[in-house]
Amino acid sequence: MKSVYSLLIATIVVSCLLLAAVLAPTGSDATTRDDDFNAAPPEVSAAEEDSSAKTPSVDTRPLIVEAPRPAPAGMVWVPGGRFRMGIDSFPEPGEENPNRIKPDEYPAHDVELDGFWMDETPVTNRQFQEFVEATGYVTFAEKVPTREDFAKSGADVSLIPDEALKAGSMCFNSKFDPDSLITGVPNWEYQVWMVVDGANWKQPGGPDTNLEGLMDHPVVHVTWDDAVAYCEWVGKRLPTEAEFEYAARSGGKDLLYPWGDELVPDGKYMANFWQGEFPTNRLNEDGFLTTSPVKTYPPNELGLYDMAGNVWEWCHDYFHIDYYSNSPLRNPKGPKFSVDPQEPGIVKRVQRGGSFLCNINSCTGYRTGARMRGEITSSSFHNGFRCVVDTTMLKEFEAANAKNATDAGTE
Repeated sequence: MKSVYSLLIATIVVSCLLLAAVLAPTGSDATTRDDDFNAAPPEVSAAEEDSSAKTPSVDTRPLIVEAPRPAPAGMVWVPGGRFRMGIDSFPEPGEENPNRIKPDEYPAHDVELDGFWMDETPVTNRQFQEFVEATGYVTFAEKVPTREDFAKSGADVSLIPDEALKAGSMCFNSKFDPDSLITGVPNWEYQVWMVVDGANWKQPGGPDTNLEGLMDHPVVHVTWDDAVAYCEWVGKRLPTEAEFEYAARSGGKDLLYPWGDELVPDGKYMANFWQGEFPTNRLNEDGFLTTSPVKTYPPNELGLYDMAGNVWEWCHDYFHIDYYSNSPLRNPKGPKFSVDPQEPGIVKRVQRGGSFLCNINSCTGYRTGARMRGEITSSSFHNGFRCVVDTTMLKEFEAANAKNATDAGTE
């Protein structure tokens, strides 16, 4: 049985790598060292280095709390402040862990953030379509990947068969065999995933699907680079992981979920997540099998929607298992490169917020402190993003909006 399971996992993982064009730098060492946060490896260019990971000078300026101008349309001001990020204690072996807390959420540490504006919802299909129509942008999932895509990442292209080089993205396999499902081991969820040829943001379920009735749903099947391209077009950027958690906590409050400490207060669902035991019992009590329209559920105290559930959202930061032990105090932007001991050498960025597949028995990603990571060129039908603008970006933001308005007027 063990050998069958190992073969199954290996097959699915290879499929994921083929789809995602995963970056696997040669010579990468999964061992975490203190100097991981002080010196970038040869694979990371100077442009990719995060200045916050260098030894910083002490920033004595007052935090930016008050908004310097009214919020742009569709955005919410998040006042600056100080908060406790992460989890204070991690359950010891043998102790109950009902919230499915993971080691990468520990230790808790103080963070100070300047205020910023955040999109009140994840980017929708309608918004992403405007971007594509204006720029002609083509997402990674729409393209047939080449061996060059993998070679640039340092992957062993000799392992990639020709027939595996197809355009597509990851979806949930509703036809998985429950009798052969093996749980309780790392990455067991791979067994219920599948690569769907032709799946992309315009065809979220594959070639036989479209965006009819989904224009106000979050855009999905976007890679980290796809999300960054959209952000640049609108003069915005992806939120840092600290900004996302701070905003989800309504300005850093001690909240288990964006709405409070009870998952379903008074029997009312506050976010789009899986009801029942994943993946064998899908109760669908909220009426949404996949994504839901943005603003379906109540916002948090800041007026932000879908900060939990619906879709995982890309953040700016590289993922590093031990970054919380080395994070700077003021406006942290993440480590210089990623380290995930479960998949050494794979370059990953942080994802936050959970999705419609999160659940009580496997993934509680809808918690404010929950972390996820994704290969930077991977996409799936439950990952999206939203944007932020900080006070240093106002000229860039206004210039992008002016240019886009002019371009739209000349069409």
